[in-house]
Amino acid sequence: MNRPLLAYQLALLRRHGVADVVLACSYRVEDVRAALGDGAALGTRLRYVVEDVPRGTGGGVRNAADLAHGVVCVLNGDVLTDVDLTAMRRFHDARRSRVTLFLRTVEDPRPYGLVECADDGRILAFREKPESLEGITARTINGGVYLIDAALLARIPADRPVSIEREFFPAVVADDTPCFGWIAEPYWRDIGAPAAYREAQVDLLDGRVASPLAPPGDAKDGSWLADGVQAGRDARVEAPSVIGSGVELGEGAVVGPHAVLGARCRIGAGARVRGTVLWDDVTVGAGAILRDCVVASGARIGAHAEVGPGVTLEAGAIVAERSRLG
Repeated sequence: MNRPLLAYQLALLRRHGVADVVLACSYRVEDVRAALGDGAALGTRLRYVVEDVPRGTGGGVRNAADLAHGVVCVLNGDVLTDVDLTAMRRFHDARRSRVTLFLRTVEDPRPYGLVECADDGRILAFREKPESLEGITARTINGGVYLIDAALLARIPADRPVSIEREFFPAVVADDTPCFGWIAEPYWRDIGAPAAYREAQVDLLDGRVASPLAPPGDAKDGSWLADGVQAGRDARVEAPSVIGSGVELGEGAVVGPHAVLGARCRIGAGARVRGTVLWDDVTVGAGAILRDCVVASGARIGAHAEVGPGVTLEAGAIVAERSRLG
């Protein structure tokens, strides 16, 4: 929706009173800094700790330990969720827990590692992905949001990659540290694949995610339009959609529903863009049809081409006239 995913996490944290945030990162750090800055625009103080080499999910947290104190909230960076962190903290405090994991219940847990809990929520064991339904001992899985006593972070080795899920959590459970699982069913989606990335934006557009963060632009007839949008005769935007700044819609073009267009996209006369995410500076030729796909920045779609569900096009891709993809 024309915002960085991490902006939604910062807004979620701020909504629950967390305004001091440390971002553990190692990849394209300057791009992240350019997108988020110091976090002030979202009401947070954002600091960065940069790994010289990737140190895993545990090593990244350990790298930030010197800046942490008290109860630390840790979130996986590729998750879109509206989890109630305030309720999770109440549960954590009531149990006098030192580590609390947000757990989700799934019908088929075979693709996931399982978390077994006692009736009061105390975590008993972590199980690897079961190979069959007979091996299922629980249907609760790790949701990638944790509350951790900062003093425990010193247990994570600082000189090698560490998995917080496979090493740190099992170790603190094994030595009888009070660890609990908080089971809840908020909106939750891992957006680490293109299809999930697109579907997450559809969910945001449909209001399935309780987020305080609106898309850039002015709300109009159920869609959001940024500055400088130009529309030719009979062009229309079907709600809900998000249209970035400087977008041009040719005569008779139809965009939406569930379309997200980045800045300076150009949609040719009579083209149809539905359920699709376009990044910045994408050109769509006259009469082209795009449906349920993702197109990265600077791509060019030829006239009367068709790009269908499940297709993901890289930055600068060129699709010839009258081609069909998907």
